[in-house]
Amino acid sequence: MKYIGFILSLLVISCSAPKSEQEKFTENQVRNARPIAELNPAPLPELEQKLIDQGLENVEEQIPGIRVELKYSTTDNFFGEDVYGELNRAYLQPEAIVRLQKAQEMLQAEFPHLTLHVYDGVRPRSVQQILWDNLDKPDSIKPLYVADPKVGSLHNFGVAVDLTIFDTKADSVLDMGTGYDFFGYAAYPDREDQMLEEGVITQSQIANREILRTVMNQAGFTGIGSEWWHFNAYSRKEAGEKFNIVE
Repeated sequence: MKYIGFILSLLVISCSAPKSEQEKFTENQVRNARPIAELNPAPLPELEQKLIDQGLENVEEQIPGIRVELKYSTTDNFFGEDVYGELNRAYLQPEAIVRLQKAQEMLQAEFPHLTLHVYDGVRPRSVQQILWDNLDKPDSIKPLYVADPKVGSLHNFGVAVDLTIFDTKADSVLDMGTGYDFFGYAAYPDREDQMLEEGVITQSQIANREILRTVMNQAGFTGIGSEWWHFNAYSRKEAGEKFNIVE
């Protein structure tokens, strides 16, 4: 029994003895260790890294609460193909993001349950070529829907954005009368009176579009006559003077 007591006393002394500096260092290493994935983050998709290298910024990182659903990173677009691959974040020129943030702030100041919902931002010219080639329209009217890649669109400069409004209470986008990339008069802001008279769209749908137009226009964007979802931060002339086309 005396022997057992002696052993137990040694164990107590061992457990209560001050830790060596090496032991403390090892414990600190374990406590402060970061996951391997955090220490070695996965590389960004090649296309996304090219956008960053050209000075464009991630919309979601800059604008609190905004939503992004890149339609060209899915098959839910007018030609049913994913042309962005691994890219699923929207990018714009910093100057365009400043204006978009202003639009978001104005929208949520009046309607706290609503938020901007982005379908497309910068579009490299290589992707523009794919869209142009796949649009089943005569070349004479293609520019109404997709800019000729030879000329370049404002999307190619990173100063155009396609978007709608998301209702967080309803957990869905607002009803704008048509979906994104709808090719027809029902999507034309210029034809709304006619479409209303013909019963193609409703006054409520026009009112929803007007909410979007109001905040975007007041933030410095301009719309176009054939797509309720498309807005430009600069004119073609201004964009050409300030920015380079994203290839």
